[in-house]
Amino acid sequence: MMDLYNFTLSDQIKQWIHQLQPDSPRAWGVRCPAQVMAHCALGLQMALGEINPRRKLFGRLIGFVIKPLVLGNDEPFRRNSPTLDELIVSGERDLTDEKKRLCSLIDRFVSGGPTACTIHPHPFFGRLTPMEWSILQYKHLDHHLRQFKV
Repeated sequence: MMDLYNFTLSDQIKQWIHQLQPDSPRAWGVRCPAQVMAHCALGLQMALGEINPRRKLFGRLIGFVIKPLVLGNDEPFRRNSPTLDELIVSGERDLTDEKKRLCSLIDRFVSGGPTACTIHPHPFFGRLTPMEWSILQYKHLDHHLRQFKV
């Protein structure tokens, strides 16, 4: 399984992040590259336990069914996959600042390893192991970098 704890994959993700430009063409979605980098940073902050969105009723009902379908393989996320309201970013952002912040969070997540992961449940999927958080973060970053074809 591809996961963010893999140093080779985390370095590759950071290289792709550095390739992202303000005018990088978008294959789907409505957010600009800087907003998407801020969105991805929020996802990592959630995995690190810095933000803890509440569980969603819909997730409580079906999250446990969807979780193995999403995290049990190396298939990328689908285009226009839904996101948590707490991770939606709007307004002006500086791409250089957001890329630095995101790469710093990736480094913290990877160097901290499993002990740095939150014990709080994911708002949709529920309880995740550190490896499941790592798989989810890799897939999330990969998804958004594919969005901008880097």
